[in-house]
Amino acid sequence: MSASASATTARRLMKAIAVFPGQRDLQLVQHPEPELTGPTDVKIRMIEAGICGTDREIVSGQYGTPPGGGDYLIIGHESLGRVIEAGDAVTRVRPGDLVVPMVRRPCPHSHCLACRAGRSDFCYTGDFTERGIKQRHGFMTEFVVDDEEYMSAVPENLRGIAVLAEPLTIAEKALEQIWQVQSRLPWACPVVPGKAGAHCHTAVVLGAGPVGMLGALAFAAAGFRTVVYSRTPAPNDRSALCDLFGAEYVSSETTPPAGLSGAVGAIDVVFEATGASRFAFEVMKHIGANAVFVLTGVPGRRAPAEIDTDLLMRNLVLSNQVVFGTVNAGRQSYEAAIRDLATFQSRWPEAVSRLISGRYPMECHRDHLCGEATGIKNVITLGGE
Repeated sequence: MSASASATTARRLMKAIAVFPGQRDLQLVQHPEPELTGPTDVKIRMIEAGICGTDREIVSGQYGTPPGGGDYLIIGHESLGRVIEAGDAVTRVRPGDLVVPMVRRPCPHSHCLACRAGRSDFCYTGDFTERGIKQRHGFMTEFVVDDEEYMSAVPENLRGIAVLAEPLTIAEKALEQIWQVQSRLPWACPVVPGKAGAHCHTAVVLGAGPVGMLGALAFAAAGFRTVVYSRTPAPNDRSALCDLFGAEYVSSETTPPAGLSGAVGAIDVVFEATGASRFAFEVMKHIGANAVFVLTGVPGRRAPAEIDTDLLMRNLVLSNQVVFGTVNAGRQSYEAAIRDLATFQSRWPEAVSRLISGRYPMECHRDHLCGEATGIKNVITLGGE
């Protein structure tokens, strides 16, 4: 390659949506296009990126850290792309494959057992980095280069819904831990001969946003009787969506937490997807014996809320209950999410397709990242195809 050609390559730029934390500004910038630098690197042409509450919080200045020495952070962590180039040692994917990249990267410390075991989602030190969130550029751009270790291949027939894989990993990781926790007791459902879809456990999902609705689909696919518990009274678009995959919808305005177990019966699992701590702990008072309560929301700092700690502790002890929090996900959760998306598409195609409310070009990013949230899941198209 000639010197002039090399200079041209070095100057090649791409569009990216970036936040400038120091200025509290959001811009469509021109960013250097990345190239392969290692034998296991993969170059992806990005197709689309989902917008979530984390992106909005970063844009509003609540958090988000640019890579070292930079003044902006390319945002976006829910994504789908297509491999266009691969290093000589790449074996997991090949050019032409659809892929969903993982978000978190391990900390550098040798004493972090989780990161050294490939489970940076359980990092002990907190010195991990995250694409589009913490010290690494994200996916709302035209091209990305990353190691094949962080790529999960997606079947071509999931092209229209695969951008939902990353938010679905939240529920997948929760389910993985629920099954592990409940191996402590006799919990398996008896097989009922000739009765398809029989279930013996009830899961209540708090919230009807994208994480909540994806969680409800995942619990339904796993054989739980699934109840979505949200604020707005039925009928509404979320309750209609629940009808499509056999979930029940209960409004907190008509059935307060104190009446929830009376309305739906014993609650075995709660999957919280609201970030509303007061609401979550009010529901926690009413879960059943041996139940598991999963917290996934990250509430903002508000005024302290009064809760009945004696009642909560008494219930936890005397009813053998478990409460845990979960965040981010490892490879197995991404692979489970891709498998479950295929299940959703096979069993409830209309329901899963309705989760994506709209797709918008990069030039419209400000309307959907700064304006009022609308729909369930809005997606930015990145020009990949």
